[in-house]
Amino acid sequence: MKEMLEIIIRNLVEYPDAVEVTEIQRGRTTAFEVKVENSDMGKVIGKQGKIATSIRIVTKAIAAKENKKIVIEFVG
Repeated sequence: MKEMLEIIIRNLVEYPDAVEVTEIQRGRTTAFEVKVENSDMGKVIGKQGKIATSIRIVTKAIAAKENKKIVIEFVG
């Protein structure tokens, strides 16, 4: 899951080498903290959060097939 999330984010940003995805286990939920350059934050979030929402929908659909819960947090 982490690798797939990294691939999606790296293809959206201008500085793909600066992308960091950290996996944090919180009980039954897995949280992914996505760090990007400040200048790339708008590209990852998108207008009115549409790109971020789409990323969350795709990853949650994959996690649901594996009976897992995930949370994605975007930090600058």
